[in-house]
Amino acid sequence: MATYAIGDIQGCYDPLRRLLDYIGFDPASDCLWFVGDLVNRGPQSLEVLRFVRALGGAATVVLGNHDLHLVMQADGYGKANSEDTLSTVLAASDGNELVTWLRRCPLFYVEGEYAMVHAGVMPMWSVELARRLSDEVHEALIAQNYRDFLARMWGSEPEAWSDGLTGWDRLRVIVNAMTRMRYCRPDGSMELRAPGAKAPPERGPASCVPWFDMPGRASADHTIICGHWSALGFRQSENLIALDSGCLWGGSLTAVRLEDRRVFQLPCVRQVEPHGWE
Repeated sequence: MATYAIGDIQGCYDPLRRLLDYIGFDPASDCLWFVGDLVNRGPQSLEVLRFVRALGGAATVVLGNHDLHLVMQADGYGKANSEDTLSTVLAASDGNELVTWLRRCPLFYVEGEYAMVHAGVMPMWSVELARRLSDEVHEALIAQNYRDFLARMWGSEPEAWSDGLTGWDRLRVIVNAMTRMRYCRPDGSMELRAPGAKAPPERGPASCVPWFDMPGRASADHTIICGHWSALGFRQSENLIALDSGCLWGGSLTAVRLEDRRVFQLPCVRQVEPHGWE
């Protein structure tokens, strides 16, 4: 039995199936961990959702920002944009069922020495606290009145965490950290909007630090598995495995076997044109 963590799929179904053939994935004995952003921008979001959902207990998924964008679109919230490729999911006969399944996935998952999240963990959050905060969002997303949360979920404020935050502001900070964050300011708050906020570390916003390099990060006692940052690319260290190697942009799709940290990568055909980090 092996467990493979896999980077952002974003609707790139054919590369995913090639990678699984390459690693010899057996759904009867192996497990797949997906770091979020199963959907959008790529051409086969519907096929990806159907495939991953059909894996049942062999797949563990955390939500990414594009997954939440789909959840919001399905209920009429948020704004569609010209780069979206979600129409096949929204029009499918099983689309509502797939979106409901996706909405019930967590933001954060912990097993042993590993913790998985799409984007990052605020520097003052321990893994245990992050798990509890993820549970708060999960409860809001599966509640009968979950649409009230969807109507208030998106936005970049507040940017800083406080234990005293309540209500929608509290949930929004958790969502933004776990699905959108790349950089933190020296005071530990998120930098989500400045020029360079999506750029690689050598071109990032002035005075900001990648969240995983923040001094004294409370989650550093676990290895955090994440995606979301294609400009960063694949990166592996003692307490970090960053898996977004830009399949959508013509990079590669990456899997890491967690038992021995062996890396598997296959090149991908570009699905969309690259754009500037600014």
